[in-house]
Amino acid sequence: MFTAGPPPVPATGSAGRSLELATIVRAHGEHYRHARHLASSQHRVLRAIATCRTAALGGHATTCDHCGAVQITYNSCRNRHCPKCQTLAKERWLQRRTAELLPVEYFHVVFTLPHELNPLAQGNPRVIYNLLFEAALETLKTFGRDPRHLGGQLGVTAILHTWSQTLAQHLHLHCLVTGGALARDGSRWIPAKRGFLFPVRALSQVFRGKYLDGLRRAYDRQQLTFAGGVAALADPRAFAVFLTRLRRHRWVIYSKPPCAGPQQVLEYLGRYTYRVAISNDRLVRLQHGVVRFRWRDRSHRNRVRIMDLLADEFLRRFLLHVLPDRFVRIRYGGLLANRSRSANLDRCRHLLGSHPPDTEPTPEPVADLMLRLTGIDIERCPVCHQRRLQVTTILPPLRLSSHQPPAWDTS
Repeated sequence: MFTAGPPPVPATGSAGRSLELATIVRAHGEHYRHARHLASSQHRVLRAIATCRTAALGGHATTCDHCGAVQITYNSCRNRHCPKCQTLAKERWLQRRTAELLPVEYFHVVFTLPHELNPLAQGNPRVIYNLLFEAALETLKTFGRDPRHLGGQLGVTAILHTWSQTLAQHLHLHCLVTGGALARDGSRWIPAKRGFLFPVRALSQVFRGKYLDGLRRAYDRQQLTFAGGVAALADPRAFAVFLTRLRRHRWVIYSKPPCAGPQQVLEYLGRYTYRVAISNDRLVRLQHGVVRFRWRDRSHRNRVRIMDLLADEFLRRFLLHVLPDRFVRIRYGGLLANRSRSANLDRCRHLLGSHPPDTEPTPEPVADLMLRLTGIDIERCPVCHQRRLQVTTILPPLRLSSHQPPAWDTS
């Protein structure tokens, strides 16, 4: 009988061995938690990543009904900041969105906040991020309704990212926008000019105005907190100067058609949904308390470079991107607003001569999804390759003390 025991411990200081974010968290997370003041959400993220796919979360044992081989699999943490737990979530989200595609051109529009707002965002993430969604979606809807541009209601999917390639704060919103709009009376579809949606400079000015107006209202309503490096902004005169300085900036907006056909749109959008600040495949080495990882230098034609950070600094940067509890980072506007999405899409399909999907998309089983994505049949015995694995034992979560490392990772 073959029994799957603990996998070998990753030699994180050696080349050629795999390295995961969980390895770094297990090695340095406990020290970091005690040395820094962290939000409760950040504590939970470190704990989730450290225990993901270990005995601490429980699991199950499966047995081959042909050769008797036993395999142990531990449960995933399902935390949205864990790089191992987002692939299935992304694929299922894309399956649901497939039924909503229209046979039109789509545009990729990115709204970016000035870095001067980063310190304020660290103490007020929910307010700063919500304002980013509100200002960007309102800007797009304003231009869509303007008869000089489209004169109708367009569809928007907006996805929040807060990081750069080096894990620094870079607050921006990826928006996938329909290249056209539904007329206000619903009588026709109004297509955008091919390859062009809205003038970027004008978008930038309107977006800046809407965001700063919202920020001023948040200040007046005492919705902002000021501490540390931004404590001086609590003074009304200092905050007014801060807003004036931001208003003088040219705010960056990027816009281009992402791809040719509707199916490619989903593949394109999949790059941005359910992404975490850093993926495991970018990690190179953990040695002597230093994390080495790959990053793309946008200013030099996406050249791949290597960055070294002390483990504590690496964790500090990673935890900058932990979202507030229950914060929704993918939102919809215009045609795709939740209350009227189905009726709007039906009307658009009718006007565009497109047929609706025959049936509602159903979730693809995990085994089928893994087979399609990786080519691995997780239900087939890895020893004899002849028969199926059957669940024989449910393993309860293993209680660990605060100083006890989690059990072996079965990912």
